[in-house]
Amino acid sequence: MLAGKQMSERPAPDETTDRLRVAVGRLARRLRATASSGALTPTQVSVLFTVVREGPLTLSELGAREALHPTMLSRVVGALAEAGLVVRSAAADDRRAAQVAATSAGRRLRRRIHEERNAALAAALARLAPAERDAVTGALGALEELAELLR
Repeated sequence: MLAGKQMSERPAPDETTDRLRVAVGRLARRLRATASSGALTPTQVSVLFTVVREGPLTLSELGAREALHPTMLSRVVGALAEAGLVVRSAAADDRRAAQVAATSAGRRLRRRIHEERNAALAAALARLAPAERDAVTGALGALEELAELLR
C-alpha cells in the first residue's frame, strides 16, 4: 500500500494531480536544503547549476533559461561572482553582451550539493519497503516524461 491507498484503487484525477504536486514540492524543498549550499538562496543555486551545466551563457540566455527578470538576474549573478562561483565577462561574439561562466569553485560546489542531495535521497529510499522502492523506480520513466511535457 502507498499512502494508505491500495494500488487497485484509482484516485480521482484532481486528487492525483494534487497529491503529485504536493509530493514533488515536498521532495524538492527537502532536497534543496543542503549544508553545502551554505548561504546561497534557492535561486542562486539554480542559476549556478544552469551555468555549470550549460555555460558559458550570455545574461540574456541565462535569464531566459531561469525565467528571471534582468534586474533580479543581475543581482543573483553579482552575488555568485562575489562568492567566486562564477565570472562575468564580455561575450566573445558580441563585446556589448555580458557572459557568465562557472569557476572551478562553482563546479566543485555544484558537485558537492549534488552528492549531498543524492545521499539524502538514497538514505530515504533505503528506508522504504521494497515494494514502495520498486514502485518509485518503476515510475521514474513516466516522471521524467511528465517533466519534459511541462517544459
